[in-house]
Amino acid sequence: MTDRRSLLAHLTRRRMLMGSAGFAAAASTGFLPQRLFAQEPISVAGIYTVPVEQQWVSRIHLAAEAAKADGQITYTFSENTANTDYPRVMREYAESGAKLIVGEIFGVEQEAREVVLDYPDTAFLMGSSFMPDPAYPNLAVFDNYIQDASYLSGIIAGAMTETGNIGMVGGFPIPEVNRLMHAFMAGVKEMKPDATFQVSFIGSWFDPPKAKETAFAMIENGADLLYAERFGVSDAAQEKGILAIGNVIDTQADYPETVVASALWHFEPTLQAALAKIAEGSFEADNYGLYSFMKEGGCSLAPLGTFEGKVPQDALDMVAEKEAAIRAGDFKVEIDDSEPTSS
Repeated sequence: MTDRRSLLAHLTRRRMLMGSAGFAAAASTGFLPQRLFAQEPISVAGIYTVPVEQQWVSRIHLAAEAAKADGQITYTFSENTANTDYPRVMREYAESGAKLIVGEIFGVEQEAREVVLDYPDTAFLMGSSFMPDPAYPNLAVFDNYIQDASYLSGIIAGAMTETGNIGMVGGFPIPEVNRLMHAFMAGVKEMKPDATFQVSFIGSWFDPPKAKETAFAMIENGADLLYAERFGVSDAAQEKGILAIGNVIDTQADYPETVVASALWHFEPTLQAALAKIAEGSFEADNYGLYSFMKEGGCSLAPLGTFEGKVPQDALDMVAEKEAAIRAGDFKVEIDDSEPTSS
């Protein structure tokens, strides 16, 4: 099964499970829908530059679909929106009366801000590499700060690799990718201090064939475990009979003998915080990236599933210890946004 078909199936399963496992993280933080919104559902529009089944965007989309199913919001979205069209689509949704527009403006930072200023009564919650700016009071920013879960997945990877040669395939070397890679590498070195890493970026957010070919090259160069930041990497690992670590979503059901663990992103706390502010009339420029931290319920380590009993106990003990410390605020995973390089 291709990565695209796999995730379509995965999304279907996730929609069915959002009321339990997918929403559990949000429940622990108090951001689950509590029927506090007595007014009409908030109109929400999503604008995405890639298909909604792409890892990062799928988490936003699923959280919105869950809020819609709960009656909190109405929801419409546009996918595969080119950066050159992004400002126009923002304007169209704002003109149509959307109260909240959510998406990602990494490729159109300045242009998007110009739009925001023209619609002061519309709340914008956008993935961005920049911090909030009071000059744009109706623009709140977020990012997937799931370095906590990435670090824990690295501990497992360090225990599972035999050669210590690990391949890492990313989309672009931007902060939201770099920090997860660095956290993963730090986790690996907890178990395998002498581990080495092959790092490559494919220059695309959604090009499974290119990611797969890049992964094949790493395997030929000795990698016995892959970090699958992009779709296509797990396919390469499966074909060559080596292991992989997932990112943002859990695809183990599609790669039961390949994907050992995954760092999961839960967008529900981020969206619920924004909806609460809108309902109160207090939405403002703010950094919603903090809701992606593990202690806020914004990320977690996926269950081991088919690899239950196959991961060394000393690694599991360290994961449990570190996770407890992270949730208690006693241990912080370093946030390193610099571009990672091969070692």
